[in-house]
Amino acid sequence: MSSKLYKILLILGIVACLAAVFLFWLYCRAPKNLEIDFLDVGQGDAILIKAPAGQNILIDGGPDRTIIKRLAENLPWWDKQIDLMILTHPHDDHVTGLIDVLKRYQVKKILYTGVIHNAPNYLAWLKLVRDKKVPITIIDKQQIINLNQGAKMEILYPNESLLNKTVDDLNQSSIVLMLTYGQNKFLLTGDAGELVEKNLIVHGADLRADVLKVGHHGSKYSSSQEFLDKVKPRLAVIMVGKDNDFAHPSLRIVKRLERIGAEIFRTDLDGTVRMISNGANVQIK
Repeated sequence: MSSKLYKILLILGIVACLAAVFLFWLYCRAPKNLEIDFLDVGQGDAILIKAPAGQNILIDGGPDRTIIKRLAENLPWWDKQIDLMILTHPHDDHVTGLIDVLKRYQVKKILYTGVIHNAPNYLAWLKLVRDKKVPITIIDKQQIINLNQGAKMEILYPNESLLNKTVDDLNQSSIVLMLTYGQNKFLLTGDAGELVEKNLIVHGADLRADVLKVGHHGSKYSSSQEFLDKVKPRLAVIMVGKDNDFAHPSLRIVKRLERIGAEIFRTDLDGTVRMISNGANVQIK
């Protein structure tokens, strides 16, 4: 190779490297979106959040191994990390799928309430968490989790410790949180019922949200009129399975949502519901 050709190739290589660095710099500086995927896992809940700063957050895992398929559909094949796993409450339709997630993904941290429940799938999940030595935070008070780049999660409920306590209705132990990115707000309620809704209202929680994940699969025991009047969602997502045994969602609740002007999406009819927020607007994909 002649010295002239070598110099030309060297210059071209340097230019290519500089261009790559410049493009990477632009990518890092470009405004990022928040994506929230209400995953179709049948009669259960599983919500995947892709934060603007790059974290993968999984709230609940559905009733079976379907969650693994849905994660593969909504994450790059090489991305096997869940930065934060949240279990709202330990009923099978929320915890069972998390067992397989722990086996197949690298989970960095877990949030849950520590409430007592002796169902086999919950106990199996707890054992696997211990065996893998995943760091745990017990939610026992209201708190804010900063996700950086203008995104945060505010834990609204429970506002007291449920650690090692027995609760008559586990739905009422559900973690309720507000996900905020810029001006957009997503209220995620687990299976919380009217008792929790009243608690939030009495304690003066700011419930106004663009998007409501409708409580308890749209059952008649959640989504009171008073609660919906506080939230006033533009978009509502009901996570429910086809031909389920519980008559979910309740027609009464669907009508309530329609009367307040919410556009309703259902995983039994629409499949996975993907929402993208740029901090000012929420789009359905």
